Amino acid sequence: MPRSIPEIAEATGVTYQTAHRVVSALTEVRYLRQVDNRTYGLGPKIVELGFAGYHQADVTKIAKPSLAKLAQATSDTVHLARLEDGEVIYLDKLQSRRPIEITSRIGGRKPAVSTGVGKALLLDTPEEDLRRLFKRDRHLMKVKTPATEWFARMRSYQDGGYAYDLGEDEHQIRCVAAPLRDATGRIVAAISVSSTLEYMQQDRMEALIPVVKATAAEISRELGFLGDRDV
Repeated sequence: MPRSIPEIAEATGVTYQTAHRVVSALTEVRYLRQVDNRTYGLGPKIVELGFAGYHQADVTKIAKPSLAKLAQATSDTVHLARLEDGEVIYLDKLQSRRPIEITSRIGGRKPAVSTGVGKALLLDTPEEDLRRLFKRDRHLMKVKTPATEWFARMRSYQDGGYAYDLGEDEHQIRCVAAPLRDATGRIVAAISVSSTLEYMQQDRMEALIPVVKATAAEISRELGFLGDRDV
């Protein structure tokens, strides 16, 4: 329900002047909106944030059964992540049944340019934006990769609809990742299967590509994606 500035001041226990200053600032950045000459209500930014939070929780819930099957089938660590400001945020992690440790954690962040899920999340990103991101974060990569090589790999990943981590995030870790798409076809998250180099030689990584992509396609269909089966 919209409130006037005096009502907001009374409810929050601040002076009228302070309430007026805060309301003006929040209106300017779209967290509040002016309903009429006297009252203010929730602005579009609050609605956007609420929807984003709901959508994030929804993706995690929808993906869980498929991720559990993938973890069971591979015995490896399975991740679900989304992209924010060029960084990966982990939404879910199913631990490997092997005696290994991967440093990722739910709620943790890592550079998108160095992680498999990050590169999968970037598959639709224009090259100009990719170049800015690579220039910003390349120093965080554990394996120093020339720009020409990184972009050649990204073009290959874009053509194939998957992505690898070849030790750029952690030297001994390898992973295979694929994007998730919603009803609009937009990439909204990504999944990956990760393990140590001992269990992730090149031939196994190649064999996992169709497995990870099939799981990504299954989840994407649950999210409303009606495009090609191979996402």
